[in-house]
Amino acid sequence: MSRFYKRIRKRAGLSPGTLLPPEERKVTKVRLSLFDYDERRFEEKELQTVEEAFPFKEKPTVTWLNIEGLHELDILEKIGRNFNIHLLVLEDIASAGQRPKVENHDDYLYIVLRMLDYDQERKTIQGEQLSIILGSNFVILFQEREGDIFNVIRERLRNNESRIRKSPADYLAYRLLDTVVDYYFVILEKLGEDIEEVEEQVMGDPSEDILHDIHRLKRELIYLRKSVWPLREVINGLIREDTRLIQDTTDVFFKDVYDHTIQVIDTVESFRDMVSGTMDVYLSSVSNKMNEVMKILTIMASIFIPLTFIAGIYGMNFNPEVSPWNMPELNWSLGYPFTLSLMLVMAFGLIFYFKKKKWL
Repeated sequence: MSRFYKRIRKRAGLSPGTLLPPEERKVTKVRLSLFDYDERRFEEKELQTVEEAFPFKEKPTVTWLNIEGLHELDILEKIGRNFNIHLLVLEDIASAGQRPKVENHDDYLYIVLRMLDYDQERKTIQGEQLSIILGSNFVILFQEREGDIFNVIRERLRNNESRIRKSPADYLAYRLLDTVVDYYFVILEKLGEDIEEVEEQVMGDPSEDILHDIHRLKRELIYLRKSVWPLREVINGLIREDTRLIQDTTDVFFKDVYDHTIQVIDTVESFRDMVSGTMDVYLSSVSNKMNEVMKILTIMASIFIPLTFIAGIYGMNFNPEVSPWNMPELNWSLGYPFTLSLMLVMAFGLIFYFKKKKWL
């Protein structure tokens, strides 16, 4: 449930912009890495202190500062003071679980989205909040935990001939967003394989375990939809935002990300319909199995009812010596075989009748 709902941690009486450490410490030590580049120069380094990144703010090159871990609030405060980031923005960065959004603060854009990964062993989607500060010549990326999906971007930054080296900071922000959205398709592919597997099992021999798999898929799709649906508004806001931080030449790339986001949303909705249909098929299969069992039991009961009636009559044991009408078959030498034969004839007659009616 923690993936779907984050408890509001802001205590009553605290002033706006008060930073609170995350409840869950996802890294032991905050990791700081920096890329500084332009078309001709490139520098990559691991930072020991956040102050090492501050001189790059005034350089004409593009700087990408990556922070992995949010529990050291003094780092956030120092970044906020040096890059003039509003206290409310810092509060949102420290409070994981924000809804994807974009905010225009004139000197920078604040973008929130979720980076997702698929746990193949548990078959669940794991997510973390990404906070991006886009300035005129810098991008600051805040992550909850160590590790991400941006190694492709790092490799292209190391390549002198790559387009990203020749482009401003807004293009780097686009590449980060595009990589996150593209990875949604990888998750959808894995979810699609799980859905197909569950559908085959439902159509074959549905069991109670399948019901748990269906509910799991529904939860994962709800979580994915919750993460992706607001992102459409974020990308659309970046396209329509009247800001000098995003150049006209970059708008076309954000429009491409917008199209990909729509495709992801459409696929999620299709998967939700498929899972709902699979649930209906499962319930219908269980109902049909129950109907088959009830039909067999009803047929058996229908066969044995007249047999029980005959056995009940001859079980009354009226004395035939008192009256010739009192069970004359009791003194008949063929009375027992006759009764059994009558029962067999009635049983086979009912079976023949049921088959003729196609009830069997």
